[in-house]
Amino acid sequence: MRSTRLLAAWMLAFACGSLHAQDLSQVCHATSSYDLTVQPGRLVFDRTEPAPTRVVIESGTLQTDGQTVSLNAEDQDRLALFQREAVALVPRVKRVIHHGVDVAVQAVQDESSGLNLDADTRAELQRRLQTHAADLHQRVAASQSTHDWHGDAADQYANQIISDIGPLLASAMGQQAISAAMNGDLQQAATLREQAANLTTGFQPRLQQRLQVLRPEIQALCPDIQRLAELQQGIRASNGRPLNLVQIGQ
Repeated sequence: MRSTRLLAAWMLAFACGSLHAQDLSQVCHATSSYDLTVQPGRLVFDRTEPAPTRVVIESGTLQTDGQTVSLNAEDQDRLALFQREAVALVPRVKRVIHHGVDVAVQAVQDESSGLNLDADTRAELQRRLQTHAADLHQRVAASQSTHDWHGDAADQYANQIISDIGPLLASAMGQQAISAAMNGDLQQAATLREQAANLTTGFQPRLQQRLQVLRPEIQALCPDIQRLAELQQGIRASNGRPLNLVQIGQ
């Protein structure tokens, strides 16, 4: 059933977003066209276009597209502070993501509880969910780059969970439907179809509603993100363009 695939996929909807870009945009009005990689002693921002496509901040120094940018003492101090505060923000962002993983897993567990699964299937689902949750927590803890959480990487994580959990739920629900049909219980068969349709159309908004519990945690990050945007103001890349590593809208 398609709904079983969606259960697993939506579990990843928040967890694999590093911190969901839409939430940062909506709550903090913060956006960035760059990916960020935190390396020992420096920050690396990169994007495909426009130039500069690679920005390196290291102990008050700045390189853009391989060119060292001449900075006055004030700008050096501001970039050093930018680097320190950005690094300090990383574990706080990760705490929100860890909480998001737990909320998503609990949502899947609660949704599956209404499927009348047999005891063995429920126990196996619980085991697999906890295994995947532990793996996600480990990946988040080890990650130092937003590249880990979008595109092919995120799809790969989602597909791993879908291929593990999807068949388990599909098999259990399929067996229930077959049994109901063989026993002439058309009402039960119709109920199973309704449950599948409800999962397909209703789970995502219910998950998004649950994730609203994270909103105060995201809001608590906004002043620090605003601070980063302020620290970069007036500093330009080697091509004369403003850095705009972090942009704050209205």
